[in-house]
Amino acid sequence: MSEKKPVRRRRADADRSRAAILAAAVELLDEHPDASLERIAEAANVTRQTVYAHFASRDALLNAVLAELTAETMKAIDDLDLDHGSALGNALGLIDLAWRTFEQHPILLHAGQTGTADARHDPLTERLEPLIRRGQRSGEITRDLSAPWLVTTLISLGHAAGESVAAGRLNPRTAYKSLHTTLTRILQP
Repeated sequence: MSEKKPVRRRRADADRSRAAILAAAVELLDEHPDASLERIAEAANVTRQTVYAHFASRDALLNAVLAELTAETMKAIDDLDLDHGSALGNALGLIDLAWRTFEQHPILLHAGQTGTADARHDPLTERLEPLIRRGQRSGEITRDLSAPWLVTTLISLGHAAGESVAAGRLNPRTAYKSLHTTLTRILQP
């Protein structure tokens, strides 16, 4: 029996270390997208070896950060009531929430995610497509384009706006307004 307590404690310590590393990585990478693992370890108050024990590489840590931020965003989207009210308004509200996440976590603008085939988009697609279909049935959203194409378009334009901000071509506010206006025009019948 006494053998189980050290295992549990070691696991709890490992969980705390992993959480501290992820939290430090999110904060530091938002400010300094090129931050080293050493700087992240320092910010998390762990050794670099501890970081490597949890994440084999900087890319592995970056993927874990993106997965964490994706999970947080999807929870916030799930807190929206997408099944009721205006489908068009809900679709735009969902996009607004996603944009606020980009603004809150600039690492998402620098993470190099391109294209819509990224598996991180699957949960978003699973929520957007039924919403768009509902809007098409009610006449709020255009029926001239298929729901899957509209989802692809929304995600792609969101990335294009984010890339414009990351490249310094647009400021975040202008990019957001442009994105919102464009998506409204595309979705409306």
